[in-house]
Amino acid sequence: MLLTYDWFAWALLSAVFAALTAIFAKVGLDGIDSDYATLIRTLVILTFLAGIVIVKGKWVNPLSLSSKSLWFLILSGVAAGLSWLCYFRALQMGEASKVAPIDKLSVLFVAVFAVIFLGERPSWEQWSGLLLVGLGVVILGMVR
Repeated sequence: MLLTYDWFAWALLSAVFAALTAIFAKVGLDGIDSDYATLIRTLVILTFLAGIVIVKGKWVNPLSLSSKSLWFLILSGVAAGLSWLCYFRALQMGEASKVAPIDKLSVLFVAVFAVIFLGERPSWEQWSGLLLVGLGVVILGMVR
């Protein structure tokens, strides 16, 4: 039986792995161009995920997907690639403990974009938390 908060466990694991990504990437970027490092990371992800999809028997012809799904997944991939390129460049130039919190400003951007594009309506408690995240990022960014 699935628990009501299964999404929360997966989101928490995502945060843990994202944190490890920053640490591993910062160490791995030593003496390597950030764009090239992003390519290596992407190839590892591609190989890893292809293996999972194939082993689990979930492969389908991408052309069998609806054009809407396919185009939005392509746009998501482009956005992710640009995010990774920017993130690795920032990590190469700055401290992981400063870069990662700024990157997490995406939490606030997601909420704003979800309101604009998806019609979501966060509660005032959620907006309060999001604004605190934004304020925290500003404070972390000002500390040098």
